[in-house]
Amino acid sequence: MSEESMVAVAEIGAAQDDFELLHAKSPVFYPVYERKSQLKQQTHYCPGCGHGIVHKLVAEAIEDLSLQDRTILVSPVGCAVFAYYYFDVGNVQVAHGRAPAAATGLARACPGRVVISYQGDGDLAAIGTAEIVHAANRGEKICVIFVNNAIYGMTGGQMAPTTLVGQKSTTSPWGRRPANEGYPIRMCELLATLEAPAYIERVALCDNKNIMKARRAIRKALEIQRDGGGFAFVEVLSPCPTIWGLDAVAARNWVAEKMVPAFPLNVFRDRKPGPLPGGGPEPRSVAEVLEIEARTADDSSKIQHASHSFQTLTVKVAGSGGQGALLLGQLLTEMGLREGLEVSWLPSYGPEMRSGSAHCHVCLSKERIGSPLISHPDVLIAMNEISLRKFSPQVAPHGLILYNHEQLPEHFAPPEARIVCIPASEIADKLGSTKAANMVLLGALLEETGCLGADTALRVLDEKVKKIELRNTNREALEAGRQFVDKEVWTGAETQPDGFAG
Repeated sequence: MSEESMVAVAEIGAAQDDFELLHAKSPVFYPVYERKSQLKQQTHYCPGCGHGIVHKLVAEAIEDLSLQDRTILVSPVGCAVFAYYYFDVGNVQVAHGRAPAAATGLARACPGRVVISYQGDGDLAAIGTAEIVHAANRGEKICVIFVNNAIYGMTGGQMAPTTLVGQKSTTSPWGRRPANEGYPIRMCELLATLEAPAYIERVALCDNKNIMKARRAIRKALEIQRDGGGFAFVEVLSPCPTIWGLDAVAARNWVAEKMVPAFPLNVFRDRKPGPLPGGGPEPRSVAEVLEIEARTADDSSKIQHASHSFQTLTVKVAGSGGQGALLLGQLLTEMGLREGLEVSWLPSYGPEMRSGSAHCHVCLSKERIGSPLISHPDVLIAMNEISLRKFSPQVAPHGLILYNHEQLPEHFAPPEARIVCIPASEIADKLGSTKAANMVLLGALLEETGCLGADTALRVLDEKVKKIELRNTNREALEAGRQFVDKEVWTGAETQPDGFAG
């Protein structure tokens, strides 16, 4: 080797020693993707798909702004449904179109977090239209990334709300015709008519220059969330080579030549983020709201941080419309709040005002509640036979059933639960109002389980019931339920499973 060659090799070696890695996979992505046992280094997206680029831009912005530990990503139904396999952040996957609603709940329940709602055009602009419009109208503190490829990609190429005039799809084989299918919806322009949004911009993935503009837009939207600003919306015009039937380069060109003229790139809203009129300091929890209110109220409304024997107690209250099942659940929830618990109340009812089915789920917990839906309640309050037969099989083993009758119905197979029969309707009728049967059952629940204080129940009743005569009847009904359980409880030994009689 010549002396010149040796010098050249030495210089290359020295340059390698000084090498600085400028481009690498963002640490916001998982090191490997565990969705499949093989191909753990690649995503499920088609070659040339814009989702991969958008994912990269979002991950880089999260990394640059040091938001990884604060970010919650809401994944949609659509081609990006598996985003939670890729982003190493807080992840929630939701039903079709519901990402803005879920993001709203997350942002309000977890102040200080950066919440991203990631959706495609079929998800956001079709089934999710109401969700996105109302979230924007309220100025929710979320960042919405809207990937618009003018087609339903995951389900085979149906016409989307953003499909262009004349563009063919499986459901518009002659091309989109305004007279038949209407015009494409321009979401940025639609949302820009609302007063609350802080930032709205449309960008495109048609060339490197525009990709860099998309990068800046996404970064700005996340900065707004980092700083506690309002609703931010970034629409990204994106290629879909597979469904369009084009190669990756031609698909990018199609974005520039066809989509950009139909969906002009622009900043539609950019105002200084700040609180909307009528707002104020935002408490960190509902319990804190009550604490704040209690500072200026009398002692009857203050939170009593009681000692509870349970970690979590779940209750299902079921009956017919008009029996007060939902009200009973609401009162339990309010009582739990007053005693410093985390609570949730989830109602379910038919369209009938009276005689239709109605039930609710109530959760009382010392910890934060992950879901208001209860599959196996600890307690069932069945206000009629239909509810007893329908929901008793769901009660957790060794749970409790309070049944509004003096005895169990014939041919009823008791579950592995303690059953207490209480003629609540008859007791309430003797007090002057059958409508108070729910209060009799509430009193029975409090006496049987000791879950909440009777004094708390009385304070809540006095606050919620304005008519003096009804208030007195409810107080008497509550006490009657407690006394029945305390003195006259019938346990139905012959129908109880082993260990629950007596």
